[in-house]
Amino acid sequence: MSAKSPAGEPALAEAQAQAQAQALAEASVRAMYARDRASQSLDMSVVEVRAGYARVTMAVRPDMVNGHDICHGGFIFTLADSAFAFACNSYGAVTVAAGATIDFLRPAKVGDHLSATAVECARSRRSGVYDVTVNNQHGEVVALFRGRSRERSGA
Repeated sequence: MSAKSPAGEPALAEAQAQAQAQALAEASVRAMYARDRASQSLDMSVVEVRAGYARVTMAVRPDMVNGHDICHGGFIFTLADSAFAFACNSYGAVTVAAGATIDFLRPAKVGDHLSATAVECARSRRSGVYDVTVNNQHGEVVALFRGRSRERSGA
């Protein structure tokens, strides 16, 4: 005969697993950001993180515009890449970019507040695919980024 477990036990186990995953994501990203001088130098802020997800913000400064008086695409790419990096490193394993593409859809100007939201699309063993949407303060899509990640072995 086997003893029956209480009805709430699976829900409790799931809640505990989610809490552990959240704690790991927060600790991993906090440690990574502490060493990320590039994101820090651009005044990026990680405003939300969970397993496979990150939202990072950045204001467009005067030193970020190009000769057309719009935000240089490299800064927008860097914002999206940082959100991607935080999302794919939220599991605690050292994970790097294997490749990325970006489509610029509208310009960003000095004073715009950009938000990059990275969402995991697929993850298996050591590889992952993440989509990042960069929006301005009006909710308009500035750029779409797709990143492919690879977990480093032995790291």
